This record gives sequence, structure tokens and C-alpha cells, in this order.
Amino acid sequence: MKHQLDFEKPILELQRKLEELKNHSKAHALDIRLEEEIRLIEQKIEETRKQIYADLTPWQRVQLARHPKRPFALDYIERAFTGFTELHGDRLFGDDRAVVGGFAQLGEQRVVVISTQKGRDTKENIMRNFGSAHPEGYRKALRLMRLADKFGLPILTLIDTAGAYPGIGAEERHIAEAIAVNLREMMLLEVPVIATVIGEGGSGGALGIGVADRVLILENAYYSVISPEGCAAILWKDRSAAAKAAAALKITAKDLLDLGLVDEIVPEPLGGAHNDAAVAAATLQQHWLRHLAALQAIPTTERLRQRYAKYRAYGHFLEKPPAETQPATA
Repeated sequence: MKHQLDFEKPILELQRKLEELKNHSKAHALDIRLEEEIRLIEQKIEETRKQIYADLTPWQRVQLARHPKRPFALDYIERAFTGFTELHGDRLFGDDRAVVGGFAQLGEQRVVVISTQKGRDTKENIMRNFGSAHPEGYRKALRLMRLADKFGLPILTLIDTAGAYPGIGAEERHIAEAIAVNLREMMLLEVPVIATVIGEGGSGGALGIGVADRVLILENAYYSVISPEGCAAILWKDRSAAAKAAAALKITAKDLLDLGLVDEIVPEPLGGAHNDAAVAAATLQQHWLRHLAALQAIPTTERLRQRYAKYRAYGHFLEKPPAETQPATA
């Protein structure tokens, strides 16, 4: 199996043994003992898979979020939506292929869907800039959001990016300003907005399309102010401490739900979304439709008030009072 992660090696070994037994069974007459052994190994694979994925570390979930076979935004758009019509360009500078967006149909509901998109191979990754958007990508996203607001269409954003592009060209075209404007304008949109982290949710690059009435996250996705490697390089001066940083950052879906930073965790097929993209897309579609129905039942003024209150509530913390100074004793 290609792209096997380190913690999946026990499953890989069992699968190899199973394949050998099946080949042996085909080459020889039917052997009841072989059939029984095959059945036992298949059962063992299922049990091992459940044990491994029931107790993943934060770093292992980061690895799953980056899995090269994991469904990307266009994979979900193809499976969960119909009639997708992509729109291009920000009408100011150019078209950023790292951001994909347009009109689509979700069940019976017309929507605008906007996403960050990675590539499957080197050629596509260069075209998509590895999913890291330039300023024109965020301005394109804002253009589509304003269209959605004008025509009363709900907005769904799919987030999968390591972060906004930090290059010289992006700085020259004001990447920070583009993201900041999106944060401000998304807070004021009168239509329902649902953001979903489907893979990596990296820093301001994710937040640029992440302000929403509901923030969902896939079970093995992560949302973070900085990558584990970047955090490790700053705090421990060693990128190999990424696993330690991933645990300290509290970036997994469960951590984020506990902290109140996301509204719901969307379950994935056993082993990750890449094991059954169709099931993952169907699950997402059900969650989107349910949340859309709930949001559309709320009056616009109240929905805007709740959105504002939601983000104002972020960032609460407690300070431990300093220990009282004990008088010196002789």
C-alpha cells in the first residue's frame, strides 16, 4: 500500500500476510484451513485498525490531515454538490488557482462554495501553489462572498491550506490586508456562512475564509495558528520536536471542540477520509444541510448578533495570581 504512515505498519504487515495467503489459496486446491486462517487475519486487521485509530496522538492526526491521498476540496465539491460553476479572478490583479469558488447546488439548496485547493502531483501543486493562496485568492473569495450576499445565497467554505503564501509577491500585493478585509467583511455578511476544515487549517491562510456562523472540522483535520514544525523550530530550535509541539498546540478536532473554537466534529471513515471519499462526502453533505436549515430558521439580525458574540467569546484566559511573598526567616 502506497503512502503508508509509520503508525499504520502493523496493518500493512497483516495485509501483506493476507495477500500471500489469498494468492496461495488461488494457486492450490481449496483448503479449509487456509480459508479459516484468511478469515482470522481479516478479523485481526479490522480489530487492529480500530485499536490504532481509536487512540491517535495529535501528531498522527496531523499526518492523516496531510495524507497525499486525502480528499481535497474539489473531490468533495464533485461528490457532495451538483451543477458547480467555477468563477475566476479577483477583478483587480489575476486569478489565484489556490482558491476555487463558484455557484453550486447542495441538495435542493443553491449555494456559493469557496475553498482552498491543493494539487495531487508536482505539476498541479505548482499550479495550485500547494494550496497556499496569494492576496488575489482572498480577494476572489471576497468577490464571490459579496455575490452570494447580493443574491441571498448561503456560503460554504472548505479549508485545506498550510497557510497563506509568504512570498515577496504576496507581500507586495498586501496579503495581510487582503486577509484582514475578509475577516471584517465576513463578519458582516447577511447570508448564512458555514466553514469546514477538511485537512490542514493553517493560521491566517485558513482564517481568510474561516469566519462563519458554524465552524465544522473533520475528525482527522487540524486548525492551528502555526504548523507543528514551525512551532517546534521557534520554541525548541528543532523541527524534529513537531510531535511535542502538536500536542502542546491543542490543534486536533477534539481539543478545538473542547475549547469552543469549532462547533462540531464531522466523523470520518475508519482510517481516514482517504479510505472512502464517497462516504466522507456524504457525511459532510448531511451535516451541511442540517446546519443550513438551522441557520436559515434564525432571523438575519439575530444570526449576525450570534456570529459577533461567537468570535468575541474567543481568547478568554485565566491568570494565576502570583504567589504571596513569604517573609524571610533567620
